[in-house]
Amino acid sequence: MRPESLEEIVGQGHLLGERTPLRRLIEGSGASSVLLYGPPGTGKTTMASLISRATGGRFEALSALSAGVKEVRAVIDLARRRLAQGQQTVLFIDEVHRFSKTQQDALLDAVENRIVLLVAATTENPSFSVVAPLLSRSLVLQLRPLTDEDIATVLVRAVEDERGLAGQVTLSAEALDHLTAIAGGDARRALTALEATADGVLRDTGDGAVPQIAVADVESAVDEAAVRYDRDGDQHYDVTSAFIKSIRGSDVDAALHYLARMIAAGEDPRFIARRLMIHASEDIGMADPTALQTAVAAAQVVQLVGMPEGRLALAQATIHLATAPKSPGVIAALGAAMEDVRAGRIGTVPAHLRDGHYQGAKDLGNAVGYRYPHDDPGGVLTQQYAPDPLVGRDYYEPTDHGFERELRPRLWRLRQIVRGRAGRDDSGRSPRR
Repeated sequence: MRPESLEEIVGQGHLLGERTPLRRLIEGSGASSVLLYGPPGTGKTTMASLISRATGGRFEALSALSAGVKEVRAVIDLARRRLAQGQQTVLFIDEVHRFSKTQQDALLDAVENRIVLLVAATTENPSFSVVAPLLSRSLVLQLRPLTDEDIATVLVRAVEDERGLAGQVTLSAEALDHLTAIAGGDARRALTALEATADGVLRDTGDGAVPQIAVADVESAVDEAAVRYDRDGDQHYDVTSAFIKSIRGSDVDAALHYLARMIAAGEDPRFIARRLMIHASEDIGMADPTALQTAVAAAQVVQLVGMPEGRLALAQATIHLATAPKSPGVIAALGAAMEDVRAGRIGTVPAHLRDGHYQGAKDLGNAVGYRYPHDDPGGVLTQQYAPDPLVGRDYYEPTDHGFERELRPRLWRLRQIVRGRAGRDDSGRSPRR
């Protein structure tokens, strides 16, 4: 069912409009090498084949999973000999992001001098996985996941077309919807599921009858839907980013969705646990101090119990963090303190705070005059702790969210006492906390 003409391509209208570079290539009037970037089953290999047919050149295909520098150079040498005879070679490289830098560098001269017309396909963002010189010599075109309407068109065509099932089966509306849903925008997966389902139905049907595929038939042939997620690619970063941003935005349902996607795709649960622990301090902090405890506990469960049971602890931590009050106070406070340190605003440690546990320390003035807070009934007393240039500098600013609402007035009182601004009783002692 691979499209044999431009008119048979489903989807990618943003790349196939009139006078677009990809359309010109497929029609045989373009001469640029291209990097086709997009999810599986969206037409990358099909377009490479059509480009080759349109140019009238010879089609050579390499897979980055099996080809090395030797194979790349052999194809280029062959293309060079063909070019001397006036024949163009279209070199299609699938999974180009899996090529090493050396392998990609081996293509540069051939692409620049048009010894080959390179059509490379990748499911990863080429900005992260393809060397800059090769990027600059190629058009980078991003294919989008096929829509549900696109997938339905592909399925109906496959049922009716002579190259497909040629009307041997029919599809119920519900089965069509189900096949569309489990495809996840991947036409190849949709066709594979349809073929597996049709095989089962036709085996169970007598001669001459045209069976109708129902949802139950699809469910018995296909276990689960596709999860577009590459643990080493940009989908990894996109889903992780969406996971954290959903927690930060307090959308517990979206957060659980992205958690489920990571788990279903086989993401390392320790990675998920690490992200939860970081988020607990970064975006919640003292608004709910128990959030970090929950995240750490989930990480320990993953470590001690493992999967699949550990996913329950990850889900519990996700729900806790997503529904917790939020505050950027911790990260903002540390950031402000780090900014002062980087700017050189440090000063010397006040003498009374220095270590006085070695011989001669007191002669240097170290630890002399230090006041022990527990000698005060309130446990807090006036004393300089910050270096001179930073006295009075406030780093941590609690919000009015969650526990910080209670912490805010307490912090104000503590600063007043420590900095000597609070009132004192007749004994000269500071008020109790």
